[in-house]
Amino acid sequence: MARDRGGRQAFGELGRRLTQLDGQSYGRYKSLQGDWDGDGFTVTVQKAQTDPFAPASRIEVRVDAGHLAYPESWWSTPVRARALADFLLRVLGKQLRGSLLRVDVGGQQVLDRSALRVHRGAVTLRLGIDLPGPRRRIDGRGARRALCEQLPRAIEALRRDALDADAVEEFVDSVEDTDALRRQLSDLGLVAFVADGAMLARRSGTDDRPLADGVPFTSPESLRTTVQLPHRGAVSGMGIAEGVTLIVGGGFHGKSTLLRALERGVYDHVPGDGRELVVSRSATVKVRAEDGRSVQRVDVSAFVGELPTGADTRDFSTSNASGSTSQAATTIEAIEAGAEVLLIDEDTAATNLMIRDARMQELVAKGNEPLTPFVDLVRPLYSQHGVSTVLVMGGSGDYLDVADRVVMMAAYHPEDATERAVALRAPQSRAVEADGFPAIRHRVCDPRSLAAERKGRRMVKARGIDTLTYGETDIDLRSVEQIVDVGQVAGIGQALTHGVESGLIDGKRTVAEFLDLLERDLAENADALRHGFLGDYVVPRRFEVAAALARLRDLRVADLRE
Repeated sequence: MARDRGGRQAFGELGRRLTQLDGQSYGRYKSLQGDWDGDGFTVTVQKAQTDPFAPASRIEVRVDAGHLAYPESWWSTPVRARALADFLLRVLGKQLRGSLLRVDVGGQQVLDRSALRVHRGAVTLRLGIDLPGPRRRIDGRGARRALCEQLPRAIEALRRDALDADAVEEFVDSVEDTDALRRQLSDLGLVAFVADGAMLARRSGTDDRPLADGVPFTSPESLRTTVQLPHRGAVSGMGIAEGVTLIVGGGFHGKSTLLRALERGVYDHVPGDGRELVVSRSATVKVRAEDGRSVQRVDVSAFVGELPTGADTRDFSTSNASGSTSQAATTIEAIEAGAEVLLIDEDTAATNLMIRDARMQELVAKGNEPLTPFVDLVRPLYSQHGVSTVLVMGGSGDYLDVADRVVMMAAYHPEDATERAVALRAPQSRAVEADGFPAIRHRVCDPRSLAAERKGRRMVKARGIDTLTYGETDIDLRSVEQIVDVGQVAGIGQALTHGVESGLIDGKRTVAEFLDLLERDLAENADALRHGFLGDYVVPRRFEVAAALARLRDLRVADLRE
């Protein structure tokens, strides 16, 4: 058998090895592990299944830059390299359809996936394969077809001369425009931008593609902003400025559809999605009520005053939060993690935390009501902490008194209703129950409470987009609404593991300091989260990592810092 001095094997030998293994015990697949050198690429069998019902085998393919011959313009910046990687994954997904090989392609969002990296024009590809083995015997022919025929064809499909260069450039340019627009928001004093012609509506709750006969977005003239993008040039649309913005309108007229588009505006989208130029600041977080979640030592005193039980709400913990206390904790946790913009939909918010009208104030004296409604905190949250809020609000006119602007949705068309809203402001009928928003107290987590082991083995596993199994605990992520891909859940698990194993969570640093260091590590090394993990993951945002950490029921908070 042909081997070089480093123990590497010629790729041509792989087919012969599989022919020899045909019919042998399934466990003999393990003999394939190692490097197989081809013409311009190397295939590494990292892990072979020991049983046909075990998790898929894992393969890494490294393709030389010279073999691919990409122009530098395709990958010259981190944003363009990420976009190119996403495009290539979609090409691979089509090439491998119907084969035993599996690649993590994703959906409408362009995310940073571990499945394919582009570095200086070279590609590192990671795949899974269900090695065939009827009756627990090696199917050498089936495995040879996948590894020695379909995989090399897929690699060749990634070469420059096999790709549609115009399609590549359109895809990469589109993502670069989106990223450039998002980066401009802060300098423009905006928290979000929705381009004229954008398609916000989706086909269904389970189909994230654009609705075929949806209504294109058209900005109200008074809110129209024009931005300059690297490739599209001048683009106009609705700019949502910093401060407090209400989205109002009748039921089924598009309020929540607009908010959901802003919620997803923290991500780039594929060309043709309709939301390519619907962007929100990267530090935008959706907040909602979440009955039953655990809360560990969060200062919720801005929202919750003295309780009948005498519990200290400056250091509040519970294993079964109510709607109001859960939303209060989630809000504080988001700000602790660095949120600059909060998104709230009244449909998923705790009513008693959002508003207390004049008649209820008169009926229930403030001394008997520990909750301070958000309507009295939303302005000091912006003026004292610089945190803007965009709210969908259809049931409480009291929010008109604190809004900087009001966007009315009527049959999916936005109107600027700010002047009308100002005219409707009534003389102060309800008492304001807060005169400020206190400083955020930062938490320090005990790393010993983040053990990822179960029965002596590391157990970190994504179970759909709703649950992360972490050690002995299942973390409920159903209410973390900006998770859009199962790979993000896997990435969150890897981020928590990285935090402990790399000493970023050390019992001394605050949550915010850990998140800062996590982002630093990822900026320096896109694969910093691997830690021996061979599966697929998406690099997560800091806010979803913080949300998962906060929902870990075994979490112990060692300290609170002013």
